[in-house]
Amino acid sequence: MKNYTRRIVVTGGAGFIGSHVVRLLVNKYPDYRIINLDKLTYAGNLANLKDVEDAPNYRFVKMDICDFDAFYALMQEEQVDGIIHLAAESHVDRSIKDPFTFARTNVMGTLSLLQAAKLYWESLPEKYEGKRFYHISTDEVYGALELTHPEGVACDFSAHEVYGDDFFRESTKYNPHSPYSASKASSDHFVRAFHDTYGMPTIVTNCSNNYGPYQFPEKLIPLFINNIRHRRPLPVYGKGENVRDWLYVVDHARAIDLIFHKGRIAETYNIGGFNEWKNIDIIKVVIRTVDRLLGRPEGADMDLITYVTDRAGHDLRYAIDSRKLKSELGWEPTLQFEQGIEETVKWYLDNQKWMDNITSGDYEKYYESMYAGR
Repeated sequence: MKNYTRRIVVTGGAGFIGSHVVRLLVNKYPDYRIINLDKLTYAGNLANLKDVEDAPNYRFVKMDICDFDAFYALMQEEQVDGIIHLAAESHVDRSIKDPFTFARTNVMGTLSLLQAAKLYWESLPEKYEGKRFYHISTDEVYGALELTHPEGVACDFSAHEVYGDDFFRESTKYNPHSPYSASKASSDHFVRAFHDTYGMPTIVTNCSNNYGPYQFPEKLIPLFINNIRHRRPLPVYGKGENVRDWLYVVDHARAIDLIFHKGRIAETYNIGGFNEWKNIDIIKVVIRTVDRLLGRPEGADMDLITYVTDRAGHDLRYAIDSRKLKSELGWEPTLQFEQGIEETVKWYLDNQKWMDNITSGDYEKYYESMYAGR
């Protein structure tokens, strides 16, 4: 076995955020062994990592994180010393329809990983020395913030707007409102409990909404880009007044890399873009950008906006305070939203084959046959 300086498992590495993290680590650290562990559910797509699939320091393992025995065996086989845990069911609408799946994956799956890591690391002479279990969570565990921005002041495409005087901080009390956020809150508590009870070196981060290339098109931005391309309706919950903080996925991957290596054990770090937008305003920006890049009159597809009944338990505002991460580790977003949304729309329009494979489900059939019996 090659003498890599680190052996890191990234769970959910074929997903949206996970694939960006895997790509970054594989390319940046050739002396690291990067093991991408993914069940390849509907949102996991190995086409996201075609550019690194043949890298000598990369390995893909198809596995369910709830399979304790298989993961424990992998820990032993690969002599894993680091886990970056991204695998999760993450779509709120799906959690409302099927909360059991979210509890199984997000809670029991995380517990399975924690217990396997504990047993393996405690069996080693050095035990927890040099080890790290890094759990990626969401800002949705905090609940919702009030929308206190003055009425009539809209988000401006060239200026950052703040819609309230309160933000989610690392000390904010948990108050989840959906089955998804409740399952993530529970998993966060298990991670912290394993540090407090067993001394496991853990870190938790809570991030705001991510956007960028390779995002599964059930999420707002890629869904709307594709719908605009085909001139399909753009369903907007309620009046589109809900506010979210948006973070470019490459900046999130940079933060994960930094926190994994330099973050303090047993700490929580919030990762946000300092970039609040009302849903309806971001939708209008996406429409104008897609129209322009497709050669249509800018704003021509505004008539596709269709207001639908609001989602049950729809939180009004999320906003992350990332000042702790900036002050301790020096991280801050590098990409302004104007540039980020432009690059995102261009990527989806330039990669229509990827989008068509996703929406048709052809990618699932291909990889199911590739990994059948493994």
